[in-house]
Amino acid sequence: GANNVVFIRTQGIEPENLVHHILKDMHATKKKKTRVILRMLPISGTCKAFMEDMKKYTETFFEPWFKAPNKGTFQIVYKARNNSHMSREEVIKELAGIVGSLNPENKVDLNNPKYTIVVEIIKNVCCLSVVRDYVLFRKYNLQEVVKSSKDDTQQNPSSLREEQNLKVVKPEAEEEQKSSKEVKQENK
Repeated sequence: GANNVVFIRTQGIEPENLVHHILKDMHATKKKKTRVILRMLPISGTCKAFMEDMKKYTETFFEPWFKAPNKGTFQIVYKARNNSHMSREEVIKELAGIVGSLNPENKVDLNNPKYTIVVEIIKNVCCLSVVRDYVLFRKYNLQEVVKSSKDDTQQNPSSLREEQNLKVVKPEAEEEQKSSKEVKQENK
């Protein structure tokens, strides 16, 4: 029910590891290997897009990354398509609370997080994943990863974030503009 979204099912391999490997290779070689794919987001779990279902599901879903003794810094990225009944702020607040309850040492870091929790809501389905290097790999955007600017391999992720914030954004899609405005408002 969402235009320009394709799901690919994997068997025997975790989607996070597969997509991370592809992006790591593209980042290292700087070779463009696709023409039409804009972003690759791994989805590890799905549930109904209602707050009670999300709370119940994520309490066990987040355990491998955030339950004590595991800990890490994190950020939550939220995007909704064809859905207007979920509040972005409410979802982020609830999920951050769940991560904090699993281990109080888990901290929010919007500049250089160890993990990024990706929440994609499409109609009445909530797609969830926990990914690494989301900032370094430029929001898992395949076209942006291969662009070389001042030898990205030697820059740390926090300087990449600062460089992205300073760039003049060309309007390629309304969704990208909205998400960058939301990130800047959160940073303020």
